[in-house]
Amino acid sequence: MRVRPDPEDLGGGVWSVPVPIPGNPLAYTLVYALESPRGPVLVDAGWHHEDAWAALKDGLAAFGMDVADVHGVVVTHFHPDHSGLAGRVREASGAWIAMHRDDTAVVRRFHDTNRLEDGGRAFHLDSLRQAGADESDLAEWTGAGHMVDPPALPDRELADGDLVDLPGRALRTVWTPGHSPGHICLHLEDADRIFTGDHVLPRITPHISLYPFDEADVDPLGDFLKSLERVGGLNVGEVLPAHQYRFNGLTDRAREIAEHHEERMTEIAGLLTAGEPATLWRIAAGMEWRGAWEDMEIGSRRMATAEAAAHLRTLERRGVVRRAGDGDPISFVLAG
Repeated sequence: MRVRPDPEDLGGGVWSVPVPIPGNPLAYTLVYALESPRGPVLVDAGWHHEDAWAALKDGLAAFGMDVADVHGVVVTHFHPDHSGLAGRVREASGAWIAMHRDDTAVVRRFHDTNRLEDGGRAFHLDSLRQAGADESDLAEWTGAGHMVDPPALPDRELADGDLVDLPGRALRTVWTPGHSPGHICLHLEDADRIFTGDHVLPRITPHISLYPFDEADVDPLGDFLKSLERVGGLNVGEVLPAHQYRFNGLTDRAREIAEHHEERMTEIAGLLTAGEPATLWRIAAGMEWRGAWEDMEIGSRRMATAEAAAHLRTLERRGVVRRAGDGDPISFVLAG
């Protein structure tokens, strides 16, 4: 487990407040506070948990800021370790919450799904069946508590190129889809810094998934690779990610992450033969993960399968693999 660092004054009216993610190996989310005459603007907010809330309040207080004075929260993407406390900050301060419009649409759907918990669980089970999960996996999912509370609905929607409401400064939205449909980086143009959320991290790569697996008109990994190329071309000095630590060398790191995904696609193609269909579940089980497939909990297997699906979709678009028929479970063969 990583050790959570102390809050830090990064200079230039920017502060870093590490907020814990209880029970998660990532350990913490780096929430950034940016100075403005109307009160601080936060980049992300952290996980919705009492320990995280205490860390956020205490971290801001260490620099003479009160959570009640927060002017706004701009969320890099809807995932709970980034958006979870945004609603509570809004309740305490009256702050606005901003998010890219594509992730706002996801949050709206999430609210609708979670109002019908049984329907939401059935949705996940159907996708597991499509992937080719066996009955023991389905039974494990049914017995586990995998529904989560939806994030707060944002007040403001952002689009690529928009300036965030940060009086006296230039914080520009850079749309970087892939890790989520509406993931954004935030370029602090007046300070040669970029907040990268989960898009570019210094030592690990973000989870890229296709879920549900039968969405025919999306290519999240393809989008992610294009987004990496785009941010890698920015002339930016310091990179401030949402996890681990800040660093320099955005171009080189973006290239390393892209190369990692190319290697994963080569690995997947090597698991297939031209004439023998393999289910999505079987392909995921054959890939190399941090731990052995048989030791993974069902939630981790579902995430791994969704990641395999994203890589297969890009391979489909490139003409390397193809679907083997239209039935369930979903299966693939090499093209040609």
